[in-house]
Amino acid sequence: MQNSQRTPGVVPGRLDQAAYRSNFDDLHPPLDAHEASVAADRCYFCYDAPCTTACPTEIDIPLFIRQIQSGDADNAAETILTQNILGGMCARVCPTETLCEEACVRQAAEGSPVVIGQLQRYATDHLMERGLHPFERDTPTGRRVAVIGAGPAGLACAHRLAMHGHSVVIFDAREKAGGLNEFGIAAYKAANRFAEAEVEWLLKIGGIEIRYGEKLGEGLLLEELQESYDAVFLGMGLAGVNALRTEGEEHAHVRDAVDFIAELRQADDLASLPVGRDVVVIGGGMTAVDAAIQSKLLGAENVTMVYRRSRDRLSASTFEQELATAKGVKIVLNAQPVAFNSEDGKTVSSVTFAYTEDSATGFHLSDETFTLKADQVFKAIGQSLKGVPGVVEIKSGKIVVDEKGRSSVSGVWAGGDCASGGDDLTVTAVANGRDAAEDIHVSLTGVAG
Repeated sequence: MQNSQRTPGVVPGRLDQAAYRSNFDDLHPPLDAHEASVAADRCYFCYDAPCTTACPTEIDIPLFIRQIQSGDADNAAETILTQNILGGMCARVCPTETLCEEACVRQAAEGSPVVIGQLQRYATDHLMERGLHPFERDTPTGRRVAVIGAGPAGLACAHRLAMHGHSVVIFDAREKAGGLNEFGIAAYKAANRFAEAEVEWLLKIGGIEIRYGEKLGEGLLLEELQESYDAVFLGMGLAGVNALRTEGEEHAHVRDAVDFIAELRQADDLASLPVGRDVVVIGGGMTAVDAAIQSKLLGAENVTMVYRRSRDRLSASTFEQELATAKGVKIVLNAQPVAFNSEDGKTVSSVTFAYTEDSATGFHLSDETFTLKADQVFKAIGQSLKGVPGVVEIKSGKIVVDEKGRSSVSGVWAGGDCASGGDDLTVTAVANGRDAAEDIHVSLTGVAG
């Protein structure tokens, strides 16, 4: 017998298959050719385009939109991919509403920007669906570079190095490439296994080998990589998960949101995934929003996201917050968990929160508390750096790098979430990896790309 939204406990199959398909379909359906043409016509093609300045990868946005307008989607894609080799995924997951589209002059004048992200997706999807890869590998240089992490930063670095003719070996701790794009982003943002398809397309450049199940610090040593390779790029992201250190955190069904999202992304049958009737998500970032929304989409009856500070401190964008509430997620602010309660001493049954005060005198817990019923709790309070050798300088939990991505260790570069300047965005990680690759190329050959 199928379960329902009112079934107690953490169970699978709360919805029928049609509901799962609908809930996890594309968040934004792709534009067709006519829609793309109409959308492109709204661009002013600014000479000193603020949208380009707002893009971390500095894509020439007016140029690619003009190419779409003229019916040349493939060249538009090449314009995008020259700057951002993961332009297809970024078109799906970038917070364009706070980057290029927020800077759009149409937004300033009318409150309705050019749909840059959707136009970017239209162009890159058109090219990838035709199986085209517009870049060729240069003559092999005989130089070998090791890249740690097959996420956005590592893949972008590897592709640019391969274009310059270097041989690249990517080492990744997981069984599949993609990093955050494959394991850490809501399924409805990258439907139909797009992240996997994009990696396969990227590897068409040649000269890149990926070795799975290889983790830095666990059999894979930095000093050995330095001896065997001409350069090393660290792009492993943030593998550690912060703990709340709250009473009862060890109870069953209190788990890390990143593990839940990864499990969901790899599931062949969403109906097989168990979810609670009453779900509480602790945190205020994109991971918290993704966990909360997907819990609701899996059939949870009540989902509450609780953040310890005020709304203006939420790191999730306004669009993501509004999407969560539109899907039925309740957002509670200025509250911090003080106890995970259990009726049987084993499984979580509720969470007690204390109201918080965030003032000029600092952050404080008040004496006033409240309790939320919860048969499942997801913790989304941030991730931490893990497994980096002590010889590499770390500050504030990130690898210290200069503007070119060079770490404190000669011959070792870093980028993405694990490095200073990383901000948990795919597009920023791509920019870090690309720019580090250019500096590695200069370092190895003395010739600028």
